[in-house]
Amino acid sequence: MQQNRPPLPPEIARRRTFAIIAHPDAGKTTLTEKFLLFGGAIQMAGQVRAKGEARRTKSDFIKMEQDRGISVSASAMSFDFREYRFNLVDTPGHSDFSEDTYRTLTAVDAAVMVIDGAKGVESQTRKLFEVCRLRDLPILTFCNKMDREARDTFEIIDEIQENLAIDVSPASWPIGSGRDFLGCYDILNDRLELMDRADRNRVAETISINGLDDPKLEQHIPAEALSRLREELEMARELLPALDRDSLLNGSMTPIWFGSAINSFGVKELMDGIAKFGPEPQPQPTAAREVFPDEDAVTGVVFKVQANMDPKHRDRVAFVRLASGHFTRGMKLNHVRSKKAMTISSPVLFLAADRELAEEAWAGDIIGIPNHGQLRIGDALTEGEALRFTGIPSFAPELLQGVRAGDPLKAKHLEKALLQFAEEGAAKVFKPMIGSGYIVGVVGPLQFDVLASRIEQEYSLPVRFEPSQFSSARWVQGPKAEMDKFMAVNKGHIAQDSDGDTVFLTRLQWDIDRITRDYPELKLTATKEMMA
Repeated sequence: MQQNRPPLPPEIARRRTFAIIAHPDAGKTTLTEKFLLFGGAIQMAGQVRAKGEARRTKSDFIKMEQDRGISVSASAMSFDFREYRFNLVDTPGHSDFSEDTYRTLTAVDAAVMVIDGAKGVESQTRKLFEVCRLRDLPILTFCNKMDREARDTFEIIDEIQENLAIDVSPASWPIGSGRDFLGCYDILNDRLELMDRADRNRVAETISINGLDDPKLEQHIPAEALSRLREELEMARELLPALDRDSLLNGSMTPIWFGSAINSFGVKELMDGIAKFGPEPQPQPTAAREVFPDEDAVTGVVFKVQANMDPKHRDRVAFVRLASGHFTRGMKLNHVRSKKAMTISSPVLFLAADRELAEEAWAGDIIGIPNHGQLRIGDALTEGEALRFTGIPSFAPELLQGVRAGDPLKAKHLEKALLQFAEEGAAKVFKPMIGSGYIVGVVGPLQFDVLASRIEQEYSLPVRFEPSQFSSARWVQGPKAEMDKFMAVNKGHIAQDSDGDTVFLTRLQWDIDRITRDYPELKLTATKEMMA
């Protein structure tokens, strides 16, 4: 956090840049929709499981996402809420797309963790939380689906504390669950929030309460439920810590709100919590120094590249997190990797697949820069300083397959498509030293389906993926003489990735152990930092 520095300029200080993370089906995309609804960015929430047009959720723009009702690509949305500017990044919940999520978490200042009230902390939640922990990202928690049968509130909180080793401070407390769910007691503001089951896009009423002994409570809550609420809240106040913003900001405490995103309940309170307690734009790490948001010079880093967001235009949009300064349209920025100046004439702000020209943007904002392949993940844009942003990971794939075009005469088209997806970070693409063709590496099997679907959609090119003899890959570095000797002996295992770096393709763990033993000066790694 920014110690001993003057307060941020108001325009930067009002920004909140955060990602939403969750296990698949916890209700993350529905929550995103309601954020946009309450931020005034959309008129109707497109529920993921609804029919027809209502099903086209704003944050899912790839055809496969719309067809299957899952998010497979991170998307960014910027909108105002009260006097704040929210930059929200919706991430894929499916573990097969976790690399996209990991990269996204390098571009935000906080994360909202969505938990299913019936299922608690699930495996993917745990993995994503670990990434947040590595980066000391502040986390705010939303326990969703309280209108369905949910677990005991203390049990959910205990599970978060034990599984994730983080203090939990209740910001609200549920009254009943499932069919008996009435609403929540807002602990932070001493208010009673009641849920409206008739209208999913509004909260029934907010009743100001003067403490738990206020007789007004009896008018709204049945006696048995009220007695239980008083008892649970007394226990919670004794056993659980009060919300402390410093502990939230250093990543050691998470406040938790309870609600039902599909019924729009608890969402506004969570948004108020993000605005009031969430971090302002934070310093961003580079190889040489930290970049502070209040610096005058504009700097930014590409954390994601998405091709063909709009099928009518074969465009490629680089998602850039602005690290410092006040950006204005038409600015010339130095593309550090190529050492060339780029005039940013058509920057865009996103509302998922919709976009509008960005006349200006500030540190903390996420803008899109349409380009034709010049910008890659990890690239820095600055007003002159040769910075290299650090911390954006690239992971070794866990599944490798060969790929063939349905039409052998279109091999060149296939190569172009594969290299584009490699630049996007959607897959690893390896060119073996021996033989023709490419080997494609991914984290999870669903990615092969998405790639095949997108290559056919975007390039009119049916492809098929085929089993490969290799099961994993490692990047190799070391002294030139040792590398030459190693490559001469292991030609059948050597490939280059799309950046031209040397990769060792493995069949078994034994292959890795053998290289480590026979070539002690070489370093085999399962991750590569994406830096320009």
